Amino acid sequence: MSTAGTPDAGGTLSADARAKIDREVAKYPADQRQSAVMAALAVAQDEHGWLSPATMDAVAGHLGMPPVAVYEVASFYTMYDTAPIGRYKLTICTNLPCALSGGEAAAVHLKEALGVDFNETSADGLFTLKEGECMGACGDAPVMLVNNKRMCSFMSNDRLDALVDELKSAAAKDAP
Repeated sequence: MSTAGTPDAGGTLSADARAKIDREVAKYPADQRQSAVMAALAVAQDEHGWLSPATMDAVAGHLGMPPVAVYEVASFYTMYDTAPIGRYKLTICTNLPCALSGGEAAAVHLKEALGVDFNETSADGLFTLKEGECMGACGDAPVMLVNNKRMCSFMSNDRLDALVDELKSAAAKDAP
């Protein structure tokens, strides 16, 4: 399985990815297999790092739905990446409750610390910064997600710096 920031491997789905998608499909009536599209896209993105047109076509083929319907879902929801991203996608909530509780300031701090703006990737390829909508944790503001999987709360400048250092250290340990 590849990680974010690695090139897409031609859009095919591995046997493991197809099995994971089939487990999601099994949760729906047989004639509603397309209902698993969001889970299928998450599986495909985890495998390839992002969703290329070829990957979305493979998901569409596996679910028996028109590719355009898959593209619509992937382009609507911010958790899906339809272009290559850094190894770590940092999505910070700037919705009003978070913005009023430090979300905007946290975003400014990250932009300066990483040398990027929203929707850009750091020069070292490690970080892509995204602006997110409500993450349902307004009382924990400012909040952010790391790679759509890890929610971080109460993100002061010190906590943001510590997180960036932690992720850089993890990347260095994984480097060949």
